[in-house]
Amino acid sequence: MRTSNKYAPIPNTLFIENRKKFIAQLKPNSIGIFHSNEEHPWNGDATHAFKQNSDLFWLSGIDQEETILMLSPNCPVAEYREALFIKRSSEMMIVWNGYKLTLEEASAVSGINNVFWYDEFNVKAHSAINYAHNIYLNLNENDRAVIATPYKDLRFAKEIKEKYPLHEYERAAPILQRLRSMKSSIELDLMKVAVSISEKMIRRVAKFVRPGVWEYEIEAEVIHTYLSNRARGHSFSPIVASGANSCILHYVDNNQQCKDGDLLLLDSGADYANYASDMTRTMPVNGKFTHRQKAVYNAVLRVMEAAKKLLKPGTLLMEYHVQVGELMENELVDLGLITLNDIAKQNPKWPAYKKYFMHGTSHFLGIDVHDVGMRYEPMQAGMTFSCEPGIYIAEEAIGIRLENEILITENGCTDLMAHIPIEAGAIEDLMNS
Repeated sequence: MRTSNKYAPIPNTLFIENRKKFIAQLKPNSIGIFHSNEEHPWNGDATHAFKQNSDLFWLSGIDQEETILMLSPNCPVAEYREALFIKRSSEMMIVWNGYKLTLEEASAVSGINNVFWYDEFNVKAHSAINYAHNIYLNLNENDRAVIATPYKDLRFAKEIKEKYPLHEYERAAPILQRLRSMKSSIELDLMKVAVSISEKMIRRVAKFVRPGVWEYEIEAEVIHTYLSNRARGHSFSPIVASGANSCILHYVDNNQQCKDGDLLLLDSGADYANYASDMTRTMPVNGKFTHRQKAVYNAVLRVMEAAKKLLKPGTLLMEYHVQVGELMENELVDLGLITLNDIAKQNPKWPAYKKYFMHGTSHFLGIDVHDVGMRYEPMQAGMTFSCEPGIYIAEEAIGIRLENEILITENGCTDLMAHIPIEAGAIEDLMNS
């Protein structure tokens, strides 16, 4: 079977099992409809690079535009119980735009027997919808999402409600958020491939960094490693921040020169098979930490190691963030950055440590780098999180963040990046090897 993707084929048992899990959560006599993302215009006749809708991919494995998945397990018409609709291609389209999946190939990728052309959806869906009582629709309900664009799922929700006003409508997102946060063995294998690519990247970059190089040159080394190892590219815009830039949390300009004595904070991830890695390392541009830089670095590392021990079944993410803040508080006192008096007089809504550690420590990881999950429910074995404390001292141009990926297990957690150099001495050795 020909593939239009860089990554190796994924066993379709992943998507078959994912659909079973989702269908098991539906009310009787229901239908769920899921759309691919669209190609978004750039300028002129150009479009941004296509990125598949995460929920559609999790349910089907189809990684191209103009795709619809319809799940109607109680439908009396068997071919509509699981139906996939994909973009109709032609020899002319292949000449201009490249290869697209055939019906047979889409069936093999997804494990769905009934595959039709995208332009057949309205006719076939009409019958299936009429048989159903409840319609499950999907929207982007990621807590971090702030979206001004009327995207496909949102437009479809408005259209179908107008066309079928007497049906009951349900949200698919709460079901999918819980299901997607629990990683299967196949998903973990894919994430480990992304982790291995991140390891290759940091080993390459550490030997490249030196005084005089530019942040964008380092970014070029990063993407070279990703693409040459079958990643789609970055899982998010990379942060390549030297000197004072390391104190800007979401710095992505990557356009300054790295100078002797600077630190370089590199926060980057690979997108492999639509699964994201996310790793941060901080290194001295000249290959040797100063005494002060190392003291701050080791403080961050101690907090990270202590924070990992808190990532276990039953932990509540919001309470965990408070606990990590208290760990950081002690380190900042020892570094002379805050005092016990500052702590005694602090605003409980913005503790004293927030001056130097102003972000959260962990987020869900998976198909998206800030993946979906129920943030106010206890952690469970099978979930994956980042762990990324940091200290940012703008007046000293010292910004240090360290980040690994963590798998929650029955007995605590496993650091999926434990084998990647992170201790200060190991970073120096890697840079100077």
